[in-house]
Amino acid sequence: MKTISVFGVFVADLCFIANAIPEKGQTILGSKHIVGPGGKGSNQAIAAAKLKGKVSFITKIGNDKNGEMALNLYKSLGMDIASIIKDKNNSTGVAGIMVNEKTGDNAINIIPGAAGTLTNDDIEKNLNFIANTDIFLTQLETPYDVTKYALTKAKENKLTTILNPAPACQINDDDFKLIDFFTPNETEAEFYLNKKIETEKDIKIASEEFLKKGTKNVVITLGEKGCYFANNKENFFMDAFKFKEPVLDTTGAGDAFNGALAVGLSKDLDIKEVLTFANKVAAISTTKQGAAASMPSMEDLKNY
Repeated sequence: MKTISVFGVFVADLCFIANAIPEKGQTILGSKHIVGPGGKGSNQAIAAAKLKGKVSFITKIGNDKNGEMALNLYKSLGMDIASIIKDKNNSTGVAGIMVNEKTGDNAINIIPGAAGTLTNDDIEKNLNFIANTDIFLTQLETPYDVTKYALTKAKENKLTTILNPAPACQINDDDFKLIDFFTPNETEAEFYLNKKIETEKDIKIASEEFLKKGTKNVVITLGEKGCYFANNKENFFMDAFKFKEPVLDTTGAGDAFNGALAVGLSKDLDIKEVLTFANKVAAISTTKQGAAASMPSMEDLKNY
């Protein structure tokens, strides 16, 4: 099995669950409050580790209880934590998450904290953790210039790169050539192309535009409709996995998908097998509450 390095953010998730998500100026009574590990990079690294991927995680945390929560979890999953930087001057990041318990929909506000101060020098100091792996996975919660630098170093070392472009922010057109797998959801794809994407034809055209920008493979995730894959040789829609339980919380479903995508690629599976695997992992994650806590294990997959 090939090895995986993940670069991204850890935050402590403060999750508030109620029968609705408050609108501007509204106060509602909730039913449950959960504190746990989160952050897209962390979630994706955890997802990959729980699926028996060999994972190194590069991030920066504060020297505080939330940071210790992260380290203890990573150790329990067998992740390589030597690349995690402890910042004496900044606290570990936090995220406030509102979840609608009836629909599973969510709204999120992220404060990156220490991870927001990551620099190119931090990448250089941890370059061996990238260079000694085969697949590099990252997102856009870290400062963009640093993310670009990490992607550049990954390509220089001939890694397969995955960019999950979330939260959506401007990507330089020249940087698409650094990306082997580009994995936006529909909303993010609309942001990057500045147009609505509503039909299957729209999705196909959007993928063609991303390929023209220079990325090698495009995976547009479509929630309950599955996903769409395209490269210069083939393209197809892949149905979502039909799970047995109701959706409780969609928080982290995209992270589950991307972590599983990295693991599938690390096993040298056929791309349709990779996406079938990732769809199943993402679907099962929605049947549990929380982000990192909802990431399925290989045992969960076997029992489904």
